[in-house]
Amino acid sequence: MSSLYMKQLTAYILLFTILLFTACQENFEHKTVVCIPVYGQSLALGEEAERMTDFDSLAAYANGRIVTENLDHKFGYFDNDPKKQWFKKTIGYQKRAYELSLYKMAEVLADQFGEDTLVCIFPGGQGATAIANLSKGTQPYQRFIENVQTAYETAQERGWDFVVPAICWMQGESDIVDYPSTNYHDMLTQIWKDMNDDILQITHQKDSIPFICYQANSLGRAVDFKPEAYECRETEVPQTFVNLLQNNPRFWASGPTYPYSCVNEKIHIDAKGQQSMGMLAAQTALGIMKGSERFRGLIPVKTSFEDNNVTIELNVPTPPLTLDTTQVRKVNLYGFSVINQKNQDIAQNIILEGNTIKIHCSESPAGCHVRYAVNGDYMKSGNQHGPRGNLRDAKGNWCYQFDMPLE
Repeated sequence: MSSLYMKQLTAYILLFTILLFTACQENFEHKTVVCIPVYGQSLALGEEAERMTDFDSLAAYANGRIVTENLDHKFGYFDNDPKKQWFKKTIGYQKRAYELSLYKMAEVLADQFGEDTLVCIFPGGQGATAIANLSKGTQPYQRFIENVQTAYETAQERGWDFVVPAICWMQGESDIVDYPSTNYHDMLTQIWKDMNDDILQITHQKDSIPFICYQANSLGRAVDFKPEAYECRETEVPQTFVNLLQNNPRFWASGPTYPYSCVNEKIHIDAKGQQSMGMLAAQTALGIMKGSERFRGLIPVKTSFEDNNVTIELNVPTPPLTLDTTQVRKVNLYGFSVINQKNQDIAQNIILEGNTIKIHCSESPAGCHVRYAVNGDYMKSGNQHGPRGNLRDAKGNWCYQFDMPLE
């Protein structure tokens, strides 16, 4: 065999190898990755919510523009142990493949974005866990930050932009039912600061990262809960969300959980409820990214009283106010109560007037607590027998549960 032939053969082999190598490389066109994960306890992980979303369909949705923390399409099993999670995702293990609010949120967002934008979603946290055990320094917290870093580094390797415009917060049930001796307001604001600082160090983005907040409504699952008790420790957590939505620009609203069915009327909203929460989160996320006015949800902004009457002024996103007894089973006075220091409900009737609720009482409400959705059957949750109210706006934003003193 001539040396010329050998040189030509070697050149052809080299050329073929180069072409084959090039063909096997992924051609990453420039993209922007919008990452909006969820963090919290069991509702963040979708526990007990029988999955409605088909993973193959989700992977194909919007030309594959919905991805996980690995910027791939292996949706499903979650675990704080990364090796266990990798293995069970790889084999398609279905036992912990629940319906997440993030699936519907991602679909709604993907419909709004162009072909150059990916939506990165993943859950973090741990079920049946109080906020103190989800804060900085805990395993769930560290794992969550590592997942953000994985997504960021993968995007960087591909030459893509990466931003975390918001985080969905879904936690609070354990801090309602287990009576931990902590200040939920202080701990939630601290975990926001820690998470914001840690993620900004990774992404180097300029804008801070707000929390999109649902509201835990599991009062009825607390063993000592009494709706007409003047001192009601169980309302600290849901009221914290109201206070932050009133006053803290880093917290945006999605909505409360009471308008939805719960699995066995216990603590976890079902798959349809998870999808509804995802749609609300998507609408809020879009507002954040567009630089819109902060969405605070349907919440009270001022309470006052005169003679025997209470007036509650509300932030109403889409007027008019509506009393809906179809989606949520009717409850006494549509969920409103006025509790005096004798542990008595003195509310007699309510009237809707514009963006206000007027409550007529049997006596002066001075020094009382005015409440909404602080009721329900013992050990029940959800829209049929749990703590609930019937007040929403024209767009389906339901009023947040609240407990406020009249001073």
